[in-house]
Amino acid sequence: MTTVAGFDPWSRSFVADPYPVYASLREAGRAHYFAPTNQWLIPHHDDVSALLRDRRLGRTYRHRFTHEEFGRPAPPPAHGPFHTLNDNGLLDLEPPDHTRIRRLVSQAFTPRTVERLAPTIERLAGELVDGLLAEGGGDLIAAVAEPLPVAVIAEMLGIPEADRGQLRPWSADICGMYELNPGEETAARAVRASLEFSAYLRELIAARRKNPGEDLISAMIAAYDEGDRLSEQEMVSTCVTLLNAGHEATVNSTGNGWLTLFRHPDQLARLRAEPDGLLPSAIEELLRYDTPLQMFERWVLDDIEVGGTAIPRGSEVALLFGSANHDPARFEDPGTLDLGRKDNPHLSFGAGIHYCLGAPLARIELTASFGALLRHAPDLRLVREPEWNPGYVIRGLREMVVEV
Repeated sequence: MTTVAGFDPWSRSFVADPYPVYASLREAGRAHYFAPTNQWLIPHHDDVSALLRDRRLGRTYRHRFTHEEFGRPAPPPAHGPFHTLNDNGLLDLEPPDHTRIRRLVSQAFTPRTVERLAPTIERLAGELVDGLLAEGGGDLIAAVAEPLPVAVIAEMLGIPEADRGQLRPWSADICGMYELNPGEETAARAVRASLEFSAYLRELIAARRKNPGEDLISAMIAAYDEGDRLSEQEMVSTCVTLLNAGHEATVNSTGNGWLTLFRHPDQLARLRAEPDGLLPSAIEELLRYDTPLQMFERWVLDDIEVGGTAIPRGSEVALLFGSANHDPARFEDPGTLDLGRKDNPHLSFGAGIHYCLGAPLARIELTASFGALLRHAPDLRLVREPEWNPGYVIRGLREMVVEV
């Protein structure tokens, strides 16, 4: 059992640049117990990749154990609305429920559905970039990074335009519970958002049952397999998961990616010179270089061993995506940004049964927004050093002020 100084997910300086500490963690060993969160930190690419696929671990333990059997306290009853919403979503379910719901949702969330959205996504990205240009610049996060994925997922779900302003605040309040050791104030906000968002979606689902449309909610209502359908709670939880996962990561990938480019002017110049040919590999490299999801947690359902360290059932492992994506054992010269990198098995979208369902959509959105900015704002530049949000698990910028 080892510990490494410097791992401090509540420190602004660590959140701004965790990568030197990750290097120390990798050098010191393969599993490190972190007492403040009672978790085992896993920093190496091969271990993270293997544990994401290992069925001895799970996002939940409730399909096999009670809280008491697993040695964990039950969540406070006051947090119930958040857990009802969260525990019925794809992100936190395990087979057989995860398999059944993912199969049904996949009928609605097909590659063809996503591809059909590409022209709309490109149009929306272009309009947002035009708005930024008309203002002579501004906050890239608020002007482009945030509105694009929210508009896209709202369009997919069939949420009327007049209601979309509520989505980002609801999502931000719910996602606060995914940070390490969230406090009661965070929990209260998440509970309130869970209640309000769930009530809104139940009304929308009821309306779509009466008058189906071409949207994802209508498709989920119609999804049917061997006599099985999604329950209303499963649909509500899936919609919230798609919104939260479908835009939080894309917002932060956009901001983190542009900050990376501004800090590597030679690579930015390379991308500007060859946007069409280089953009697909550039998106993958930006996702690797500074991933928006730094940590993915899993419960140990049966005893495991990592690098000679025994991790018993009832423990929680924290898989460090940001560290895995910078592991020199898997990536050649990982500290160097190479927008043309060919061998790039980054883990930013996860792996195994919880691999991100929305990865194809995220790639289309990022390609559209980066492409529009490269084409229409060739002189885009950073006005001042941006400030990071305090969150570590879901890591991104509060704002990014640019000039065009």
